[in-house]
Amino acid sequence: MNKSDIIKAVAEAVGLKRADASKAVDTVFSCITQALSGRKKEPVNIAGFGIFKVRKTKKRTARNPQTGEPIEIPARTVPVFRPAKAFKEAVQK
Repeated sequence: MNKSDIIKAVAEAVGLKRADASKAVDTVFSCITQALSGRKKEPVNIAGFGIFKVRKTKKRTARNPQTGEPIEIPARTVPVFRPAKAFKEAVQK
């Protein structure tokens, strides 16, 4: 399922035009992105679905597989999703 499939499903479920459903889906994604990328980097908790949050990784040394030489990988911030218990159980059925 991709973004256009989600938009179509929302439009059919709620009885909206595709353009209105597209705005709604885009707004939800935008809100999640803004919360995670803002100054506070606050987590987004969606009950029954999961938590989107930001995690910082440490700087580390890796090896180039072709040459074997060490490479420094800088510290960075990555998005993480932790599914809710109800979501995990629904997927396992």
